[in-house]
Amino acid sequence: MNSHILTEDVQRFAEQFDLCEQLRGKSFLITGATGLIGSVMIKCFLALNHQKLLNTKIIAVIRNIEKARHVFGDEFDEIKFVIIEMNQIMPDIIIDKVDYIVHLASPTSSKYFVEHPVETLRTAIEGTTAILEFAKITQVKGMVYASSLEVYGSNHTDDWISENFQGYVNPIEVRSSYNIGKRTCECLCHSYAKEYDVNVMMARLTQTFGAGISETDNRVFAQFAKSIIKNDNIVLHTSGASAKPYCYTTDAVRAILYLLLKGKKGEAYNIANKDSYISVHDMAQMIKNEFNSNIDVVIAPQKDLGYAPETKLRLDTHKIESLGWKPIFCLREMYARLISSMR
Repeated sequence: MNSHILTEDVQRFAEQFDLCEQLRGKSFLITGATGLIGSVMIKCFLALNHQKLLNTKIIAVIRNIEKARHVFGDEFDEIKFVIIEMNQIMPDIIIDKVDYIVHLASPTSSKYFVEHPVETLRTAIEGTTAILEFAKITQVKGMVYASSLEVYGSNHTDDWISENFQGYVNPIEVRSSYNIGKRTCECLCHSYAKEYDVNVMMARLTQTFGAGISETDNRVFAQFAKSIIKNDNIVLHTSGASAKPYCYTTDAVRAILYLLLKGKKGEAYNIANKDSYISVHDMAQMIKNEFNSNIDVVIAPQKDLGYAPETKLRLDTHKIESLGWKPIFCLREMYARLISSMR
């Protein structure tokens, strides 16, 4: 893996993030800290501390300290790590002052959702309840819950989807443990905002990728990038008709921080580069044309791999953009940087 691209990303973030003074001296509790978005967010905070001397404090909630050492390397000692299960987050465990919470911890693999639906659902609901209780008791300034565009369920048109849209999710389909878990947690967040005045916002993230993904990541974007690098055909196990937009990691980090600092309590926001909306098949073809014309795109349908039902989710991002956020990276740039980082 080429860490140079990720270093460039976080340095660029630190140079350009325009709300950094509002972070000065603040403390952040980040769950899912060794995941893709969590680890990149922490590296962005550290870069801000180095460049702007902001003196922000990072409390990272993790399950595996050795994984954290691998992910953060030389920066490991600049972070305070807390090893706990998600349903154990209580004020007597985390005694440090916390100003802001970013709750990112969640399974992300479709295969995991299908094989472990009970754990998927319980991790979502129990973990988020514990975090919200902590936020209520300690009266944090703000919290963002990382939700997903999958809360929208199934949709079969290319119409723009704003935050008030609700598509169909089958509650007795095993993979729905993820979608319904996210929907339930959004309801929990909104309820804590209304009943207990917790300043929590929900970030409905589209599929997000960039430099820093795990070598074992097997999501579609990682599979495509690996095919380019290995000179293998891109194999689609579905028709590839499903369509969505995408978002680069540091763009997502900026959006989450905009919500923390400027979002409206109890509300949800779509986060995506709306101009990157594309079907899986067309994306595979685009990547082949742009990065390795020697390979082919092959459709070889295969069932029982846990993929989401075919759907089209053209996210409307006017709400997050009204706060001042705009994405920087287009889809081609996202893949160029991802592929370079994986070589």
